Amino acid sequence: MTRNSDFKQVVRARMAATGEGYTAARAALEQEAYDAARAEQERLVGRLFTDGRIERVPAKRKVRAAVLLEVLSRFEPGRDYSEPEVNEVLLGVHADFAYLRRELVNYRYLEREHGRYRTVAQAPARSAIERQEIPAWEAHWLPGFLAGDYRRER
Repeated sequence: MTRNSDFKQVVRARMAATGEGYTAARAALEQEAYDAARAEQERLVGRLFTDGRIERVPAKRKVRAAVLLEVLSRFEPGRDYSEPEVNEVLLGVHADFAYLRRELVNYRYLEREHGRYRTVAQAPARSAIERQEIPAWEAHWLPGFLAGDYRRER
């Protein structure tokens, strides 16, 4: 059951406009949000990747985070990676693998312990300021990816 009263109001407004039941209206709104987030992700990273690689790491945080989500999709959730294995994956994306590795850890997509790396167990909790700098795709895609439910379609 949803506790967000603002979202409930939006669902009810859709119900009134379309005649759908609550479950159908909610599912449709969630699908619209997912589709919008995916479109934004494609817009942010689509022009940066050529044959799976990027020429440069973006300076803007939101675009950089979108690129990092794309890069994260190349890792297997729950698997431990040695630093050379992480570097190999990242070299397939950009020559500055050390920067990408650091950013994946800083954005809390990968965690490092005793020289081993793995994807985080769950999506990081973001402060209000962080949420402004993170693409909406993170909230829609990352939890499912980390749970192993699906890989990034590309």
